[in-house]
Amino acid sequence: MANLPIRLQPGAAADRIDGWATDAEGRPVLKVRVRARPIEGEANDALIRMLAKSLCVPKSSISAGRGAQSRLKMIVVQGLDDEELRSRLVDGLSGD
Repeated sequence: MANLPIRLQPGAAADRIDGWATDAEGRPVLKVRVRARPIEGEANDALIRMLAKSLCVPKSSISAGRGAQSRLKMIVVQGLDDEELRSRLVDGLSGD
């Protein structure tokens, strides 16, 4: 199981992963934008679909561990460890 800190921006012009940034406490977070609005979980659903596609894992293996109704979230990915998760993200961000 891997944990992925996310800074989600709903209502964006396009769905995309912007890369790594730091939060107010200096912790690394992955910045993600989705077109969906934060209404009835639509933005979270869009985030899960995008991450599943980027990480090549089933949607059912991704869930919101913390912060489901906040822009700062901790996403849990079953079936990957932290190292494999970060490796897949780096590959995806570099376009490989």
